[in-house]
Amino acid sequence: MSEITVLLIEDDPMVQEINKAFIEKVKGFKVIATASNGTEGLKQIKKLKPQLVVLDIYMPGQDGIETLQQIRVEKIELDVIVITAANDLQTIRAMLQNGAFDYIIKPFNYERIHKALEKYRAYYSTVSPSGSVTQKDLDDVFFSEPRQLQVSVDLPKGLNELTLKQIQSFLQNQSEAKSAEEVAEGIGIARVTARRYLDYLVKNGSIQMDIQYGTIGRPVNRYLLKK
Repeated sequence: MSEITVLLIEDDPMVQEINKAFIEKVKGFKVIATASNGTEGLKQIKKLKPQLVVLDIYMPGQDGIETLQQIRVEKIELDVIVITAANDLQTIRAMLQNGAFDYIIKPFNYERIHKALEKYRAYYSTVSPSGSVTQKDLDDVFFSEPRQLQVSVDLPKGLNELTLKQIQSFLQNQSEAKSAEEVAEGIGIARVTARRYLDYLVKNGSIQMDIQYGTIGRPVNRYLLKK
């Protein structure tokens, strides 16, 4: 089976990079382009004709809801997996009613998107050929468990797994949120380096960031591992 082509529509450049790495880590998927809003995404869809769109909701200009609705109105043949911070039932229902294959709420981990893509690949390989399918064929797609995850995640350029684990381990042993400077001192790296790793962990949902306002000076970002 040839690679499944994916268009990623997401307005945050760092999240784009993380999601692209996650998607392409799953065998058989290739991100052929990215777009930062729905209007740009629809142009790319018509030009490149991907099989799958990974779509955010909250974007400037045309959001994800309008984009999916327009895809259906124009009867464009493709599938959509939603990855978004929107967790209200009205939005979730709107996307599912317009035919989203799956709905993933940020923050999420690699295992969740891996599971969604494995299930989509099984679905795509079942329904793509001409002819008909049996009930068992469909049940095997929608009710069987995807194969066990066995691959590791590629980090963005400039980050390494050892330092990432050191930061996660350091935060795991803290009872209170720590600043980038405190994290840097705790594991013996530069503050600017610590901030890059912390920003990555915030974006992929592993840690949370709180802004602490003092009586004097600029506010300080503090980081805490999610339980």
